[in-house]
Amino acid sequence: MEQAITSAVLQSRLADELVAAGALFHRRGWVPATGGNFSARLALDRMLITVSGVHKGELSNDDFLVADLHGKPLQAGRKASYETGLHAQLYRFDPSIGAVLHVHTVANTVLSRRSDRVRLQAYELLKILPGISEPETVVEVPVFENDQDIARLSQRVDAHMKGHQLPAAYLIAGHGLYAWGDNVAQARHRVEALEFMFECELWNQKEPA
Repeated sequence: MEQAITSAVLQSRLADELVAAGALFHRRGWVPATGGNFSARLALDRMLITVSGVHKGELSNDDFLVADLHGKPLQAGRKASYETGLHAQLYRFDPSIGAVLHVHTVANTVLSRRSDRVRLQAYELLKILPGISEPETVVEVPVFENDQDIARLSQRVDAHMKGHQLPAAYLIAGHGLYAWGDNVAQARHRVEALEFMFECELWNQKEPA
């Protein structure tokens, strides 16, 4: 009984944090329409994730479901986002990941259509990313080709991550950013930092040669 109460309290707290992240991202125009999805780890084998088709700027605690780490909802009658498999892949890959946030912005969408990676350097905010202590460090955010077959896409991401150390983020071409952290706050900070740098890169590319 005590364990069930503890789990319910954790689920409510994580939902509150994800609702707040959605409201912030909506104010910044990063989750248009019903785009994006958010999740947080509940246990080694479970996650809390937004249900399909809800507006991320208008979330309530009822707009989440519990799923296993293969993306299967554990609550009858509830439909998970079709991108749940991408969240599950990250939680399976690294047990230290505590939250995953996915947003659609103008900057990340445009940049992800121009190259197979976005190169970042000489930004102070790079130090928010794991393992970065100097702004002059070169960070490359990989871009994966979009694929409506999420199982196939998650396998490509998984294979890439086994051979490369990622900056706690990747892009899907023409689609958006996935970023993660030990907890919701850290994941949110990384989204904010990356989106600031992406906007700078987009403006830099607009400048005349």
